[in-house]
Amino acid sequence: MKNTKISIKFLGAAGTVTGSKYLLTIGEHHILVDSGLFQGVRELRRRNWDEFPFPPGKIDTILITHGHLDHVGYLPRLVKQGLKCPVYCTEPTAGLMEVILKDTAKIQEEDAYHANKFKYSKHEVAVPLYDLKDVEKTLPFIESVPIDKSFSLDDDITVKFRKNAHILGASFIEMNVGGKRIVFSGDIGRPGDPMLQHREKPEHADVLFVESTYGDRNHPSQSTEEVLEEIVQHAVSMHGPLIVSSFTVDRAQDFMYAIWKLKQSGKIPDIPVYLDSPMGIDVSELFVKYSKWLQLEEGIFREVFKDTRLVTSVQETYALAADKNLKIVIAGSGMLNGGRVLHYLEKQLGNPNATVVLPGYQAVGTRGRQLSEGVNEIKLHGRYYEVRARVEHIKTMSSHADRKELISWMSGLNREPEKIFIVHGEPQAADALRVKIRDVYGWDTCIPQYKEEVSLF
Repeated sequence: MKNTKISIKFLGAAGTVTGSKYLLTIGEHHILVDSGLFQGVRELRRRNWDEFPFPPGKIDTILITHGHLDHVGYLPRLVKQGLKCPVYCTEPTAGLMEVILKDTAKIQEEDAYHANKFKYSKHEVAVPLYDLKDVEKTLPFIESVPIDKSFSLDDDITVKFRKNAHILGASFIEMNVGGKRIVFSGDIGRPGDPMLQHREKPEHADVLFVESTYGDRNHPSQSTEEVLEEIVQHAVSMHGPLIVSSFTVDRAQDFMYAIWKLKQSGKIPDIPVYLDSPMGIDVSELFVKYSKWLQLEEGIFREVFKDTRLVTSVQETYALAADKNLKIVIAGSGMLNGGRVLHYLEKQLGNPNATVVLPGYQAVGTRGRQLSEGVNEIKLHGRYYEVRARVEHIKTMSSHADRKELISWMSGLNREPEKIFIVHGEPQAADALRVKIRDVYGWDTCIPQYKEEVSLF
């Protein structure tokens, strides 16, 4: 193993926050870390349609840090191109992947159907990137492994997943290769997450890959509950609907829990709360199933789930979307890329008494980013809609560590890594984290480019 060449190729989340894919080559062994979809501007989304730059059939192993779409959403596409290897992840991540991939395929099928029906696609015939049949072919490759327990890929390669507190099941990856340790941060969660068990820190890394989503800023000190209380009270005063566009993995559950706590303490009235997301319902059930990953007292999230009204039919969605009375509706998706929240926007964006809440990070090129920046109109299903509703962007609720918290996450390292790569960030954020790491630790880092290949050892 001493003379074995080890290299990495950056096939996503390099120069941007989406499309996480890192191809690690260890001699003749090829390991893909994460397999995410590109999201945001068209230039990025078009990469999802490109032929994968390495034969998928020659990939030996895939390791998944967590279940977000920009880390797992490309898997069915790889299977369509010949992938046949095991896909390892934690047990909750395996459950989330099944939910997310099925939901994503369904949304893509529906989007293609609407584009063809209403003829707003630039292509002669719009087709989905992949469909439900492709997802069904993908699921048998997924294998869950215990958290904090090493397993072998071969005689010289061992892997361990460790808790990261980003979403349910999220992890960072420690890989030992011939006496060297390579650490992939995945998406790093925040210390003191209201529901998830606390994140761990790496103690040693010869090569470190660290995300930089919020590498150029620190989160506001005001608590999410305080911000949410103010927003709800304003919605109450306007007697209008409060539409929460939410990431259905973890963020929807955070909203459900925060609203439940505010109601329990009497800080807001007992407003009906609806969860309008089939995927959000499935994910909430996983929170109940994998309650050991939570720091809440046993049974608390089950009570939160019971207090939430579940929307199960499209007909109910249409009725709720048209209703201008006071209520809270949590609907996917978080960046307004698709999902049932679009039906609510079509009906309520023009209502000055309505409130639209955007959670966490909004990627460049998404509708969520446009609304957060104050656009006057927005395009939905081929039509433009005027924005008269109140738009609130909650920036305290991110599941990503900020710059200070990223620096803290690295504080457990017992010595300087030989190489540090800053990934998963817009150029400004990545460079700001580079400067901060140098100032705090005196360590040199590298910010790789898309499709760049680097020798590690």
